[in-house]
Amino acid sequence: MTRMRSLLFVPGDSEKKLAKSEGIPADVLILDLEDSVAQSHKVRAREMVCEYLSQRDRTSSKQLWVRMNSIGHAEAGADLSAIMPARPDGIMLPKTRSPADLELLGRHIGTYEAEHEIKVGSTRILPVATETPQSLFTLGDYVQSNQRLAGLTWGAEDLSAAIGAISSRDENGDWTDPYRLVRSLCLFGAHAAGVAAIDTLYPDFRDSNGLEQSCAEARRDGFSGKLAIHPGQVEVINRAFTPSEAELEQARRIVALFEANPDAGTLALDGAMLDLPHLVQARKTLSMAEGDES
Repeated sequence: MTRMRSLLFVPGDSEKKLAKSEGIPADVLILDLEDSVAQSHKVRAREMVCEYLSQRDRTSSKQLWVRMNSIGHAEAGADLSAIMPARPDGIMLPKTRSPADLELLGRHIGTYEAEHEIKVGSTRILPVATETPQSLFTLGDYVQSNQRLAGLTWGAEDLSAAIGAISSRDENGDWTDPYRLVRSLCLFGAHAAGVAAIDTLYPDFRDSNGLEQSCAEARRDGFSGKLAIHPGQVEVINRAFTPSEAELEQARRIVALFEANPDAGTLALDGAMLDLPHLVQARKTLSMAEGDES
């Protein structure tokens, strides 16, 4: 699987931003038809996104995804019928209420894949899985989802608006308790399903120190990538979610030690005791460097 460290939103109705995105080292560009596009610009945004997808360099490792409107939105059908012939790598589904929305979208995508001779099942889906109150009670159910599920990500803005919260952050800028819970549920839901856990965006694109701290906390906790809203955030995110040479060397030593002692459950390395969870983590670190976050 291609790595998904940085996922940058690009407004679908901005010719300037679409053109600029070519040189940005994001692993995934999310061409947006939803929140960043005014209702009066929806039709034009679809046209521009389709043109951009059609002119892509198919040899590039950069993934091109589209954030469509939510499955119940009046524009959802038009979004899919317009963009699927242009063969996006994946669809971000906002305001997902449950895995049932994923399954419904998957069936629609499958119809378009068959119609346009696209390999059936190749178009992946990334749900924004926490934007409605009811969605929180189904995050453990994605383990039963189909092969289209590429990961889970979360957001607080729509959710806080839905419940009438004054803010999702405290006076220090930290998540309040309800949203720390939401973040954790998304993280564990993704790992239970065996897919990438993608952390939500850091809103202040001018605060690189704050972004670095947010990325470090996300990687510490088990996220494998992060959403971005500004090109200037991408390199910080990529660096944070790429294991350092020191981490890789330590991981190689741990794997080699266990391979040399296949019958051992506990081993010593540099004065520290290691057991099988350390081996699992070491292999995950090595797989991140290879671009396989799942």
